[in-house]
Amino acid sequence: MKSRYRRLIWIIAGLGALAVAATLVLNAFRSNLVFFFTPTQIANGEAPVGKPFRIGGLVENGSVRRVEGTTVEFRVTDNAKTIVVAFTGILPDLFKEGRGVVAQGSLLSDGTFKASEVLAKHDENYMPPEAAEALKRAGHPVGAPGQFQQAPAQP
Repeated sequence: MKSRYRRLIWIIAGLGALAVAATLVLNAFRSNLVFFFTPTQIANGEAPVGKPFRIGGLVENGSVRRVEGTTVEFRVTDNAKTIVVAFTGILPDLFKEGRGVVAQGSLLSDGTFKASEVLAKHDENYMPPEAAEALKRAGHPVGAPGQFQQAPAQP
């Protein structure tokens, strides 16, 4: 076999391996990608039913209630629309009514959001940028101007 053909075979094999690796990376990225939706977007039917995504907004005052055991139901609002969230587990210590929250899970066919994870803001000055922007677009005056900032870099 001539060296020209041997080199061509190595190039084709390398391109094939690169294509397989790129396919695996993109497939893993797509399966781990989680989108963020506001209660208004969910109510308007923009969120996928049965697929995981995140919802963010404020926990509506007077909406938190224990159903049974460690199951809790509460309503998340962006002051335009409200979505019922059901969560089984232990809520974060900073979870409170009237405060920002981000929940990850999926939308059930009855319109209830079944959360697998609930995240509360970590101090008075932080809200996820997506949630703060969604609340601003909905016309809710959340905090003082410039109050919301990115999370500090982890050491």
